[in-house]
This record gives sequence, structure tokens and C-alpha cells, in this order.
Amino acid sequence: MKVSESRLVLPLAALFVAFFVAPLVILIVLSLHGEAAMRTWTFGNYLKFFTDSFNYTILWETLLLGVKATLVCLAFGYPIVRTFAWIVILGRQGVINQIWLGLGASEPLKLLYTEFGVVMVLAQVQMPLMVLPIMTVMTKIDQNLSDASRVLGAGEWKTLWRITIPLSLPGVIAGCILTFTACITAFVTQTLIGGARLIYMPLHIYQQAVGANNWPFAAAISVVFMIAVLIIVGLLGVLGRKSETYARASTPNRLGGDVAADRVQHAHRVCDGVPGRADDHRADHVADLVGVAALPADRPVAALVLRAARR
Repeated sequence: MKVSESRLVLPLAALFVAFFVAPLVILIVLSLHGEAAMRTWTFGNYLKFFTDSFNYTILWETLLLGVKATLVCLAFGYPIVRTFAWIVILGRQGVINQIWLGLGASEPLKLLYTEFGVVMVLAQVQMPLMVLPIMTVMTKIDQNLSDASRVLGAGEWKTLWRITIPLSLPGVIAGCILTFTACITAFVTQTLIGGARLIYMPLHIYQQAVGANNWPFAAAISVVFMIAVLIIVGLLGVLGRKSETYARASTPNRLGGDVAADRVQHAHRVCDGVPGRADDHRADHVADLVGVAALPADRPVAALVLRAARR
């Protein structure tokens, strides 16, 4: 007796409802009450949030912190240490300040409990979330595309900007979404490295819920924070879906088939002793050997290769 596919997803759906949908509904309902006993309904918590510029400042600084940490993750490599190790490294008696004072400085650098320190630690801790999606996409890019671009006359930098970067955009967008959401919700890292002086949304919610025992207002802050994050993630998602059009043809079959790859290899052999790149005075001849007609202009990758070669 076969079990229908809809029945197979019931356990997963029940788990999703119990541990995601139900807590979210409780959070929203709690935010619409004036007290923790939930006796009266009110929008006062949201009015309190939107009429106080202090809350705006914390929300903006939290989102900006995620952007900064995401950009740093996009620029650097894989982490080798973790959050608690950074407390030792960035402290007044840490490794960096020991080197700084050894160079003759009179005062240690103020690194711990600063926004700069928080950004650096978040970037280091969340770096795998940026690296892995980009690595996954980059390994799927057909090397024949770069070869075709070079044979058609494009240099290394033009191939990078016109071919490699557009094709890797889906991985970049996915990495940015994962890193951004992880950075702005990193309560432990923000609190340990930033201290109580730097207040971001996770700490602000904790202070209202635990410190002030104002759970309805903390719930309202959480809902506003969630909506702000979803808007940014939604915009990045739209950008990611648009960038996927550049990666539809990642195999030789989508770039004119094996014939195009064979012509690229043949063009390499006829170059004047320069592998992978045509000499300027023979670029037109090599382009004829590759066969521009074999690269359909209505296909995204082919259009990129042709555009790189023509500019």
C-alpha cells in the first residue's frame, strides 16, 4: 500500500507549525496586549516604538552593523579563532596591543567594546556563511567560458568583470543573505565584544523582556525587527533571482555544445605561442576560428562572452 506524498510531509509540517508558526503567533498576540497578563488589546506598544527616536537609532545601527560585517566577510577568508579568543586578542593586554605598545606607542588601542571590534569578530565568526555559497557557485562555472572570452580578445580583468563575477552573483547574494541575518541576530557576540554600551536590537529586546519585565513591548520590538529584516532579505532575494539568469548556461552544451569547446582548444593551438590568449593582430582570425555564430546571443552566458569580446 502506497503512502501519498502529502502524508509524508505531515511530520515535517507539524514540526514547522509547533516550533515556528506557533511561537510567531504567540509573539504577535503578546505584542498586541498592554500587559503580560494579556487582558486588554492595544497597539500602544507599536506606537511607543515608532514615537521614540531611541528605538529607531537602535534598529538602524543593528541593520548597519549587519551590512558592515557582511562586507568584511565578502572581503576576507576563513576563520581560525572564535569569539572568546577575540576577547583576549582585542583586550588592552591582548596580542594586538602588545605588538602596538612594543612598537613604541604610549597608549593601547581601544579595540574591545567598540563597533570596529564587533564588526571584525562578526566577520570572522560568520565567514563560512559567505565563503561556502560562493565556493559552490564558482566550482560550477565552466572553464570553457573563460577560455572563450580570452580567445575572443578579452583580457584577464575584463573576463573577471564580464564573465566570472556575473556568473557568481547567485552565490554572492546567497552568502550576503546568510551572513547578514546571522550578524544582526548574534546576541552573544554583540554582547560579549560590544559590552553594555553598544546596544543593538537583540540586546534591546533582552533588556525590555528580562530587565524591565515588559514582555509586550519586547514582543513588539521583535516583530518590528523581524519585518525590517524580512524586507532587506526580500530585496536581496529579488536581486538573487535576477542574477540567476546569468548562470543558466554553465555547461558547454549551453554555450554552443562541444563544438564550441573544440574550437576554443583549436584556437589556443593557432595562437602565436601564447596559450589562452590571442595576439592583437590575429584576434579577428581567432574569433573566426571559435565561431561567433556558435555562441547564441539570446543565451545569457553567450551574450556575456560576446559582450566581453566586443568591448
